[in-house]
Amino acid sequence: MTPSLTVALAGNPNSGKTTLFNTLTGSRQHVGNYPGVTVDTREGNLHFNGRKMTIIDLPGTYSLTAYSPEEIVARNILIEQCPQIVVDVVDATNLERNLYLSVQLMELGVPVIIALNMMDEADKQGLHIDTERLAAKLGAGVVKTVGRTGRGKPELLQKCIDLGLGAETCAREPLFISYGPDLDPLIEEMSQRIAEAGFLTEWYPARWIALKYLEGDAEVMAQGARQDSIAQELEAMVHKVSQHCEKTLNTDPEAIIADYRYGFISSLLKTGVLTRDATNDRRAVSETLDRFLTHRIAGPVIMFLVIYVLFQITFEAGEIPMGWVEHSFAWLSGLCRSLIPPGMLRSLVVSGIIDGVGGVLTFVPLIMIMFFGLAFLEDSGYMARIAYMLDRVLRAFGLHGSSVMPFVISGGIPGGCAVPGCMATRALRSPKEKIATLLTAPFLSCGAKVPVFLLLAGAFFPNAAAEVLFWITLVGWATALLVARLLRSTVIRGKPTPFVMELPPYRMPTLQGLIIHTWERAWQYIKKAGTIILAISILLWAAMTFPGLPQEKEAFYDSKIQAKQQALSQAAEAELKNRLNIELRTLHDLYKTEELKYSLAGRLGTFFESLTQWAGFDWRTNIALIGGFAAKEVIVSTLGTSYSLGSVDPEASASLSERLKADPGFTMSTGLSLMVFVLLYAPCFVTVIAIARESSWKWALFSIVFNTVLAFALAVAVFQIGKLL
Repeated sequence: MTPSLTVALAGNPNSGKTTLFNTLTGSRQHVGNYPGVTVDTREGNLHFNGRKMTIIDLPGTYSLTAYSPEEIVARNILIEQCPQIVVDVVDATNLERNLYLSVQLMELGVPVIIALNMMDEADKQGLHIDTERLAAKLGAGVVKTVGRTGRGKPELLQKCIDLGLGAETCAREPLFISYGPDLDPLIEEMSQRIAEAGFLTEWYPARWIALKYLEGDAEVMAQGARQDSIAQELEAMVHKVSQHCEKTLNTDPEAIIADYRYGFISSLLKTGVLTRDATNDRRAVSETLDRFLTHRIAGPVIMFLVIYVLFQITFEAGEIPMGWVEHSFAWLSGLCRSLIPPGMLRSLVVSGIIDGVGGVLTFVPLIMIMFFGLAFLEDSGYMARIAYMLDRVLRAFGLHGSSVMPFVISGGIPGGCAVPGCMATRALRSPKEKIATLLTAPFLSCGAKVPVFLLLAGAFFPNAAAEVLFWITLVGWATALLVARLLRSTVIRGKPTPFVMELPPYRMPTLQGLIIHTWERAWQYIKKAGTIILAISILLWAAMTFPGLPQEKEAFYDSKIQAKQQALSQAAEAELKNRLNIELRTLHDLYKTEELKYSLAGRLGTFFESLTQWAGFDWRTNIALIGGFAAKEVIVSTLGTSYSLGSVDPEASASLSERLKADPGFTMSTGLSLMVFVLLYAPCFVTVIAIARESSWKWALFSIVFNTVLAFALAVAVFQIGKLL
């Protein structure tokens, strides 16, 4: 039996690596998570020329020096899982920057094939790359590809098979680069000592370990400190040469190494590897578009217009399929009522599960349309332009340019998640800028909050739901920036650090890639509704059901209801029957409402009502908001359960949105204040843990208290002003 071939795809962010991965594997892929960090990796399988291949899509990274979780995960997979082949996906339009990772991979000694991706863009720019010369100079296979169209796919897979035949180890002869007279002698001395002591050599080449010590690689140095054989000796050698470089060259070893690597790449390209068509002097399409899309004035206007159009498309296109889902759950609810006899089981299934989880799943069509739009913006390269433009704004509020991506990931455009947003703050070198970003990123419209906004906007602003979602997004941004300015001026003062960002070229996303990205995000949402939200909904149903009314109150209501029903059966006049029907419904409503208020959750919600009434929140809303501490989607499911259990008509199948509109205590002002509160109050439990891991529990607890107090103050202001107007 022919053994399976494992191929790892490495590459810079925006090099088209994931697009090439999707083209290679199609739907035969799954998302994994590297142990200990929240960094996703993808794996896919395929068969080519009778050979089974497993493709691993490594996180995008600019280098193998451990500055971020992505770089650590990418490097550790290469070392620990030891794939037979590493395909480095290189942006052919920016060879010098992209080959920096290629050089590091070859210095690590892994078997490398270079995929010159986006060759169609390179051709348009008049760039000519001599692949044979490049392959000969580097000693690695080189293939031209276009990830989004599949060009070069057979050649790349065949090259992988050819290189992988007979491979029993992932070790190859490492690439040797000279780093000048100041470092070369020391690198040689350190390499010898490392090899003699067997220091980390079961994982890395000796020369590569020496380079990592000179670069100050925290991960490798931490591994070395655990062995402690020659770690202190190596650190002393690095310290000595660092002082020498500082005195003589006014620089450090890490900068010297980077300069020599780029010098090696530059000299390589000048040997005829890369030439430019002299007759092709037209400006690249990306540069032409950026003149308008990132213009100081026109750029932000276009950005707001794009976001607004995205919201409009979401609501216009999603209204009909969302109605189908609502009717499906209403039909399912009615079916269960007819099949399950009255009692606790029917209450659990209908009120706890269907009305709870169904309220969240109703928004799946809208969520999928929004995720599709976001995937288009990301894959086209426009999302990076949004980050670039927002950098100018963030600096004015005491934040770093690298705070842009944590903000965008957390929900700068609705649909993100604050947990990976918090993880993304690792790119921030300044601890104070990192804390400011951690504390303010949860103010943005994450995907968990969006169902709440969609519910309330659809209930009270059915003809302007897109506008409401657009403005609530801006409120999140404004609050995050103003609070960041406040924090940076008071409790976490400090000077801002510089920021440099590279913009990827524009490209037309593939339909396959958009569908895959949309489904991945939507499935995470559905899976969360079917697991976490389901479990919490059942627990909250129990809290809203037990302990039940005392026997004397049960007997009181039973006798009253029976008396009304008997009177109704004996009534002959239509007017009398109508009046008795209304009285019976009102009596039943009082009974169900008192039963719900007497439950454990009802008592807790009622306890806070004297305070929360200033923001327009009644005891039902309080129950939902308390559940929202676990996960914000729970707010919708809890409202669905509470309105179902306390319904005027237990057989009613009206949607939650209609029930909210029918509640006289739930006004438009209440809806607005609730949206503001949900947007800003304490982060969900998982986000709090992420904040604690990235900073400390002190700041995590601060975010709970500070965010909730701020949210309540603004919600009170919105509700009271709304009442006056």
